[in-house]
This record gives sequence, structure tokens and C-alpha cells, in this order.
Amino acid sequence: MTDAAAGCTERRRIQGSIPPELWLKIFSYLDPVSLLSLGSVNTYFYQLSKDKKQKTSQILSSVECLKGVPTNIETVIKKSGLSWTLTFKDRNGKETVMEQMNICFRHTSIAVVWCGLEWPSLKTITQLQVHGLTPVILNKSMIPSKNGPKNLSLIAKYDLKNLMETNELIGQDKLVQLLYLKPGLLLAVWKRSFEIAFVIANLHCHHLLELSLLGVSDRIYEIPPHVPFRYDVDPNYGLYGYQLHIDLHTGPRTFFCKTFRRLFCRREYIKNGFLQLSVIGLKNTEQHVPLIGNLGLSWKTDTSEGIVQNCFIMDLTLLDDLLNPFWCFSAPVSLRSSKTEKFYDFMGETFYIKYQDSTGKVISELVWMKDSDEYFIVYMVLFLSTEKVNNWFGTKY
Repeated sequence: MTDAAAGCTERRRIQGSIPPELWLKIFSYLDPVSLLSLGSVNTYFYQLSKDKKQKTSQILSSVECLKGVPTNIETVIKKSGLSWTLTFKDRNGKETVMEQMNICFRHTSIAVVWCGLEWPSLKTITQLQVHGLTPVILNKSMIPSKNGPKNLSLIAKYDLKNLMETNELIGQDKLVQLLYLKPGLLLAVWKRSFEIAFVIANLHCHHLLELSLLGVSDRIYEIPPHVPFRYDVDPNYGLYGYQLHIDLHTGPRTFFCKTFRRLFCRREYIKNGFLQLSVIGLKNTEQHVPLIGNLGLSWKTDTSEGIVQNCFIMDLTLLDDLLNPFWCFSAPVSLRSSKTEKFYDFMGETFYIKYQDSTGKVISELVWMKDSDEYFIVYMVLFLSTEKVNNWFGTKY
């Protein structure tokens, strides 16, 4: 036997002596491209990498979508064993991993909750990562193995340095302050000790499974870019046909949930880098709608509980004229007192809700009706970035 043949035989022996579970644990840190490359090394690695890719493909192929948003995501998540973890990193590179405690499913989003008694100190941690965690191995009953290797997929990363200075304080009660870390993360800190009380990740369902399954431990999966469908015949292409679904809630409690169709923007309302879509008109009283219930975000830990008044979650799904998701998010927002004088016809104190990111902004104005003890939304408008619209439709507004 030649030296080359002997070396090849020895490598096969070593590969075979390592349990498949250990190889799969190593493979869980690889992205799909790396898995394809690995599969070309030899038949053993090919079969292992093929098994991992097949499992991911099976999960994604079982998703049923309506207008681009999964409708059976709760079933898919439970069958696949998918969960989410928090990873805190301190100045010395030490990592602390926290597994999810609870999960709440909504129409278009999920909320993942972490709460407990033992948290790393905010004085030392510098970074927070959110990962999707998927069991690699299924048992004979096709049930995810709890103790086996798991695939890690990074979906978000947050800088915790200068926490109070760089993030929005959206509410507080006697015990906690609520900080909003973009995108979608609600971090509660104890007022007395300035340490973590609980964390809630608000995740919109659009592309959530791809992000939670196809990334790797240190890199977020890149969603394939949208390819514009050009329609040069229509001079107003991209200005009409939008459909908005908006949900204001705190977990199981719904304050407002409605779909608005046939939204459009006139050319004269393209200003300052935004397209303006009117949703609820101030002068059209037939469109004015109430919020149901007492607004507030209820929370509970092992030692305390409370309600942060006027804080809740906004889920927004905006579809284009072909019913493709154009703008989706799930994020904490708050109701704030307004000093505007535009509501002189209404009897009651005025408030507003505002959200903004790189795609656009949402502004709602509300009035507190003393007679009925409830808030009414009397004005709502969306501002869409012209840059996003042009990239999406291939236009030049």
C-alpha cells in the first residue's frame, strides 16, 4: 500500500470513529454554501451535510403562506423544535446564554420572552445576540431531540454600550424601565439596581423562519433581494394598490386590529424623500375607530409583576399592489401626550403614536373621549421612503 493510500485509509478510519452527532454539531456552525463545499469532500461528509440541508428544506417547505406571511408558523415551530436564545458577551469575551422561557403567537408575529433571577450584569456586558436554535437530529418518532446538537442562526445583534444614551425609553412603572433596542427588542431594567428584569423579542413572521434556520452562529442570513417588476406604461406605478394590516396588542390582549385596502399616494404628496399614504383621515369621522381596553404592557418575573401604562406592541404588514410584503415589523411603541392644536373640534386630550425605521414611519393621532372613557384613532398616515419605493418598483420618484 502506498503512503497516499495509507493516509486516505487512516483519514476514513478517523472520520468513522467520530460519532455522526459530533459531526452534525460541527456542521451546525456552517452556512448553506459551506455545507455544499463540505459535501464534495467525500461521500461520508456528503451524506451528513445532505441530511442537515434536507431537514431545513423540509421545515421551510411545510410553511403555508397567505400574502407572503406564514399562516401555520406556530405548527411549524413546534414540530421543528425551533426556539430562540440570548447570548450576552462581556468585555473579556465571556458568553452567557439564556434559553427562552415563553412564546406568544399573534396573527403576523411572535413574542419570545426571557425572564429569570440570574442575569449577567449590565455593568460588564457589551453585546447581545439573538439566535434561532434548531435541533439537528430527530428521534424515531420524528420528534426533535432535546439533548442533541443544535443549529445556531444569528438573527439580530445589539450593542449594549451606552445603553440609556443610545436607545429609546418607551415606558416605566414603579419597578422597571422599558428600553427599545432596534429592531424589535424590549429590554426591561430594574430601577433600583439597573440590572436586567426581563427581555422580549418581538419578531414579525415574514422571513422569520429563513433568518432562524439558514444563518450561522456569527452571521445573519441575507434575504435574496427583491427583483422589481417594471411597468413603464403606468406613470403612477408604485403609488397605489397598497394594503395595510396593523395590530396593536400586548401578547394575548388586542387593542386594535384592522386591515386597510386600496391605499395610494398622489404625486403632490411625494415630499422630502417620502411618499405619503393616508390611512385614517382627520376630517372623515366615519373612519375614526376606538382602542379596546386599558392600554398597558403587563409583565411578570419570578419575584415581581406590574403594568407599564400606555405601552404596547405594533405589528405592521404593508403589501404592494401584487400583495407582496413591502414593509413588515413588530416593535414596542408608546402613547405620548400631544401638544398639537389640530384637534380643536374634539373634546378631549390628544395623544400620538410614532414609529420609524429605514423603510418609513407611521404616525397616529388619538383623542381621549371622556364621555366613553376610551381612546379614538382620528388620524393615521404612513410615510414610505422614496428610495425603498424606487428600488422595489424600479421607478424614479
